[in-house]
Amino acid sequence: MNSEDLERLLTTAMPYGKYKGHLIADLPGRYLNWFAREGFPSGEIGRLLALMQELDHNGLSSLLDPLRKG
Repeated sequence: MNSEDLERLLTTAMPYGKYKGHLIADLPGRYLNWFAREGFPSGEIGRLLALMQELDHNGLSSLLDPLRKG
């Protein structure tokens, strides 16, 4: 994880599915956990979803707060 990845969570929108158009950082934990159980998609989106799920699962979503305000 690096600062660029954290920025991408706040600037990349989900390209498909129930939450199409929502920022990766704003996806609900239950949706991220579903991907963790069923499998993350390949590519950049899957990598970002896995990162966000890990942050959310470990209670570290607040790491994004300073970037949201900045």
